[in-house]
Amino acid sequence: MGKKVTGTKANGAGPIQDLRQWLDRVEAMGELVRVDKPVDRDEEMSAIGYLMAKKSPSPAVLFENAKGFEKSPIGARLLWNILGPSIKRIAVTLEEPANTPTMELIRRVKDKLRRRIPPREVAAKDAPVFANTLTGKAIDLDKLPIPRHWPLDGGRYAGTGDAVITRDPDSGYLNIGTYRMMQQGKREVGLYLSPGKDARLHITRAWQQGKPIQVAAAWGIDPLFMLVGSQTFPKNASEYDFAGGIKNQPIPVVKGKTTDLLLPANAELVIEGVIRPNSVKMEGPFGEFPGYYGRPEAGCPLVEVTAVHYRNKPVLTNALMADYPSCEQSGFFSVIRSAKIWNDLDLLGIPGIAGVYAHPAAAGGFGMTVISMEQRHAGHAAQALALAAQCPGGAYYTKWIIAVDEDIDPTDMDQVIWAMASRCNPIEDIDILRNTWSTWLDPTQNPPEKRPYGSKALINACKEHRHLPVFSKRTALRKPVYDRVAARWRELGLPGAIPSVRAFESDAPITYHEVGGFEPGRQPGEKKAKGRA
Repeated sequence: MGKKVTGTKANGAGPIQDLRQWLDRVEAMGELVRVDKPVDRDEEMSAIGYLMAKKSPSPAVLFENAKGFEKSPIGARLLWNILGPSIKRIAVTLEEPANTPTMELIRRVKDKLRRRIPPREVAAKDAPVFANTLTGKAIDLDKLPIPRHWPLDGGRYAGTGDAVITRDPDSGYLNIGTYRMMQQGKREVGLYLSPGKDARLHITRAWQQGKPIQVAAAWGIDPLFMLVGSQTFPKNASEYDFAGGIKNQPIPVVKGKTTDLLLPANAELVIEGVIRPNSVKMEGPFGEFPGYYGRPEAGCPLVEVTAVHYRNKPVLTNALMADYPSCEQSGFFSVIRSAKIWNDLDLLGIPGIAGVYAHPAAAGGFGMTVISMEQRHAGHAAQALALAAQCPGGAYYTKWIIAVDEDIDPTDMDQVIWAMASRCNPIEDIDILRNTWSTWLDPTQNPPEKRPYGSKALINACKEHRHLPVFSKRTALRKPVYDRVAARWRELGLPGAIPSVRAFESDAPITYHEVGGFEPGRQPGEKKAKGRA
């Protein structure tokens, strides 16, 4: 198939400027495979991406030659398994060291999301994406190796690792989203949008006004746009600002040639187009993030492509939707969504949050959110559960929201399941929210017209707050003993690094219960000291 590229370059200094620089850094890490032999764009590339994601380590795969396009004047290359399950590539994309632990990475990104830096407009002559431009009848999408991902897909899908740009007809703010686009002809693509998504709201609003709406899509992007574009941000803020905040510098943008939209200047390939009022065409099905084909063929907005811009030998980014860990969005979505939910809880003023984790195996990171928290008052866990279920970062699709105590690592499902089994009483600790925000892509609700409306289970797997002083004491190591063992780990010939431990035995923990106030912790069955209330 190809050989693994080990590379010798340094990890690089300063923020990543484009996909090519990102590829250099990933190659230097030894997490890129180049395939120079021709590979079929229909199902073969996606099959290799699917299987590569199940390996550990799981490198990105760059196909240098699409079968049948070896002599193409555009010379497009295709990148698959872009981030995959690699926490190292996700960290680098988020401008953090590759070896950053998952929970620390989420914490840092949560803080970065508080910083917004508006984009910087550059002149057309300084925009790499304008190296080549096609307009009018010169546009022919058949000249691009747009792939078919799954056997029963309704067509070929371009830029599933993309950045789709629309403008709110009322406020004028620019939104960047990640949406699937099916090729409908030489100069047409369909745009699938779930209910409630920003671009769908923009299109609907424009059509209500009887107006067309401009749209652009970058089909080869710095993967950071995938992460930021996948999240739900305030309706008056652009994802360009949040991407700039993560990089700590403005994103370079350039005004379109057939639209007034601002395009990512360093993208590999960008299309511009227009959606005319009520213009729809049948689209789908498509193998989606839950690991199933989405809804049956249905009408979706139709984009008339007015321009194609591309760099020499552009790299097209392709995100496979599948079961875990082969679902492209799973790994990166887990990190960025966890950070976004945690940031939302901070903005809402919820104290004591020790960590948030959207598990990547749960339908591409959508299906489950775990909150680790220190309970500080009556009803605290119930409050955190309800808000995490409905805050902007967590409202879409999520079905299972679980709260655990701060001694539980939310990224360790063994610990989470232990907490559910030992601290959750189902008849008391599970609540259901009905008619919540869901998607046409949820296969659990039938007939399909039910699917935009979902439900959520709120599971309180924290120790029962009203009985904290008498709740059975967990077994835990003492910190001095752990430290002594850690110091002798290699001397004793024990393999690898010593596992980290989150909870240690405390000699006299101070707890608080609202009936009796503060008191030192006691062993179960221990009598109160004289004078205790």
